[in-house]
Amino acid sequence: MAEPLEKYEMSPAALGTYRLDTSPRMIKPFGVFTSYQVNVDANGNNIVGDAANEPSIAVDPTDGNKITIGWRQFDTYTSNFRQSGYGYSTDAGVTWHFPGTLQPGVFRSDPVLDFDDTGNFFYLSLLVDTFCGDIWRSMNGGQSWTERSPNGGAHSGDKEWFTVDKTPTSMGHGFQYQFWTGFFACDFGEFSRSTDGGATWQSPINIPNDPDWGSLDVASNGYLFIGGNDEGSSFWCIRSTNAQNPGVTPTFDQVTTVNMGGSIVYGGAVNPGGLAGQTFLAVDRSGGSTNNNIYMVTSVQPFGAGNGTDVMFVRSTDGGVTFSAPHRINDDPINHNKWHYFGTIGVAPNGRIDSVWLDTRNAANNTDSQLFYSYSTDGGVTWAPNVAVSSSFTPLEGWPQQNKIGDYITVVSDNSGGDVAYSATFNFNPTRGQHEQDVYFVRVSPSGGPTPTPTATATPTATVTPSSTPTASPTATPTATPRPTPTPRAQPTPRPHPTPGPRP
Repeated sequence: MAEPLEKYEMSPAALGTYRLDTSPRMIKPFGVFTSYQVNVDANGNNIVGDAANEPSIAVDPTDGNKITIGWRQFDTYTSNFRQSGYGYSTDAGVTWHFPGTLQPGVFRSDPVLDFDDTGNFFYLSLLVDTFCGDIWRSMNGGQSWTERSPNGGAHSGDKEWFTVDKTPTSMGHGFQYQFWTGFFACDFGEFSRSTDGGATWQSPINIPNDPDWGSLDVASNGYLFIGGNDEGSSFWCIRSTNAQNPGVTPTFDQVTTVNMGGSIVYGGAVNPGGLAGQTFLAVDRSGGSTNNNIYMVTSVQPFGAGNGTDVMFVRSTDGGVTFSAPHRINDDPINHNKWHYFGTIGVAPNGRIDSVWLDTRNAANNTDSQLFYSYSTDGGVTWAPNVAVSSSFTPLEGWPQQNKIGDYITVVSDNSGGDVAYSATFNFNPTRGQHEQDVYFVRVSPSGGPTPTPTATATPTATVTPSSTPTASPTATPTATPRPTPTPRAQPTPRPHPTPGPRP
């Protein structure tokens, strides 16, 4: 990449240059699924003329009715000035409240949310003018936030992700781990750790192979795993066994090259100014036969094929030593010009894997998109037939002086389903003559509609299964049950960096 994904490009639009009207908030049924607009005003109405994308979601593991979503908030599509928007729900995502932004009038971006096992929410936000980040905490279900670290005190860079160790028996219980793209860092390095809930952060260090555009998670034994890529066809899973030890500077003792079956795409037809996908890594902490399996998902352009992308999945059953061959989750007939983008995953406390993505398979113009869903109950060996979750929408309208609908969507899974935050353009702005970008919440689950039966796929290859961890057999498809209240889960030398250009 010749330039960062985030740039400080313009000031807020001058007062009086735009007027925000309202319209009824969008509630969009599609079959048995219903998407609810999140970025609404104090009266629960749609704000005509704004824009919102890159939603990140957190759900209270002790009370699934409490949900919060953060997003990039553009008060008007006429300006690229964006802030850290947030909303909360106390009724499992049906009703949403948008109190405002973390710091009104401060240029922020790249929201990433997570939670701990007691139900505290955390919000990592990037100050784009410096590429420095800070952590905010909510102890009341996302209704209000307090800045934990000083402005920029969490180091960070573009693009950043973080995770929280949620296992009570782990030495690093409650620790926060963050990594970012080293080319566009606040100060230096690519990794930092907080041992006090985000209040202070260690001096950054480098990660082997300088991974970009990925995420990280913690196993039940406290081992930290990072999944990332080189902005092309190289992907890695990188492990630290001692990041959980507060008395040492973390080191990385295992680097595994992972075949994801293709390459990362930037600037594709469905998202010209952004990514078609990032690398999402998640660890199973179910305590069952799939415990501590490591999963990676990303949307990639298959080698030597077309212009589109597929959602590809791999798994490791031996602590990241080896990974399976890549498996294509989207099950439509192979058409390498179709786009299956923003692929991501969540792992439930019972071990079920949920995957969602945006998909153009049904679009004659090959850009209109729908949200799709699939799941696996056997550690990724088989996947349920894909289900369309949303109506079709265009991703090519509503751009706030930025030719993209963001760079990612997110999902958090519990034992009966998954809570999804995504951006779409269902609202129409008659003044502008096009649809607007807004943030939506939708609940997906295996029992959310006609229960599909997973179909067997080719047996993954190159996966070593330790004798102490038997390979999971396909399990019965869950039947429809009322949504329960979730319970806490049981619990090489870096390459030289090129000299970046001046910061924007």
